[in-house]
Amino acid sequence: MPTSTAESDRVDAAAASTAVERVTAVLRDEILNGELALGTPLREESAAARHGVSRHTVRAAFQRLVAERLAVAEPYRGVRVTSFDDREIVALQQLRAALEIEALRIAFARFGGTLPDHVLEPARAAVDEMERAGDGGRGAATDAAWRRIERHHADYHAALVAASDSPRIIEAHSAIGSEMLLFVAHIRRHATVADLVEDHRRLLVELLERGPEAMRAHLEHSTRLLTD
Repeated sequence: MPTSTAESDRVDAAAASTAVERVTAVLRDEILNGELALGTPLREESAAARHGVSRHTVRAAFQRLVAERLAVAEPYRGVRVTSFDDREIVALQQLRAALEIEALRIAFARFGGTLPDHVLEPARAAVDEMERAGDGGRGAATDAAWRRIERHHADYHAALVAASDSPRIIEAHSAIGSEMLLFVAHIRRHATVADLVEDHRRLLVELLERGPEAMRAHLEHSTRLLTD
């Protein structure tokens, strides 16, 4: 039975979507792995040739990276990997503060002014994994180790936000997940794994002592670390 035009169009659309997802995934990994350095221009023609796809597919992949804030599109200058200058660091940290501090305020209210062990356990587990990935802070972590640390760091903060049980806040925080991974990739030039682990263990203690304001102090510390 011959394939209808509508069916053929659906197959073509599905194939195009798969190609966009594949190219986006490769480029995303290369950005987060540091293979594409901060500020690197992304060229449609060379990317299309390398991945064996059309420039239209590459353009769509670039648009997805821009939506994730892993890349920036500039008029007359094209697309480049995001680079964190001081203004961009402060803006991201302000957004994180708005989401994470409010999430914790809600969480403390839910649990009568504290955070029970079962709520903190996923964050504790994430910081344990950060330490293991960095070999306990002994020596310099490899790029592969840092990539694992970046994801465990994201899991740590996501776990604290999830304690709010606020779907919209959780969704908004998840939407900046890729940008946060790139942010921590930037941090590695300013702090050791041991520093990162210590800061995040201390935050769990201080949250129980000081409440949500401990998160504000934590985020302000990391902002100063990157902008001083």
